[in-house]
Amino acid sequence: MRPFRKLTARVAVIDRADVDTDQIIPKQFLKRIERTGYGQYLFFDWRLDENGDPRPGFELNNPAYEGAKILFAGRNFGCGSSREHAPWALQDYGFDVLIAPSFADIFRNNCIQTGIVPIVLPDGQVRSLMDEVDRAEGAEMTVDLESCTITAPSGATVEFDFDPFQRACLLEGLDDIARALGHEDAIAAFEAGHPSPIATTALP
Repeated sequence: MRPFRKLTARVAVIDRADVDTDQIIPKQFLKRIERTGYGQYLFFDWRLDENGDPRPGFELNNPAYEGAKILFAGRNFGCGSSREHAPWALQDYGFDVLIAPSFADIFRNNCIQTGIVPIVLPDGQVRSLMDEVDRAEGAEMTVDLESCTITAPSGATVEFDFDPFQRACLLEGLDDIARALGHEDAIAAFEAGHPSPIATTALP
């Protein structure tokens, strides 16, 4: 997992509530065993028509959002099934930060394990920041996880809260596996002092 500290990047807006994981990454694309390669299927049914051509009305097909790494969304983003593939697809498409009034709990935790920064702000603040994004020209914002601030195109700064432990993991790029490997010597010492009963039991 890559460490995340500060990002200045273009912004995309999907101003919809209750966007579920089956729309983020439809079930027919969950057959891959890797964590990469899902970006091409992100919002597949919304983004592309039956011929595979971009739907002009879908937000991410707006040229002003091309290359965006920060995504604004409506409340309860990531609801539905707990599939980890949803944050994998978002990250593979290019998003490093999600900002919304609320996220589904499992989805939010999966984002953190993937290295995506899911930021919760009051609905009014999300709306104000969305309104600063020019839908025709696009906009950039800065997200600083060290200072827990967002700098809007106007120069205004918005502070956000983030769980200290999860923030530390994102700053250092540590998922659960990496944190466990940080205690590898202690684990090995424990295992050496507690041999497996299967390994020490003589065969008849």
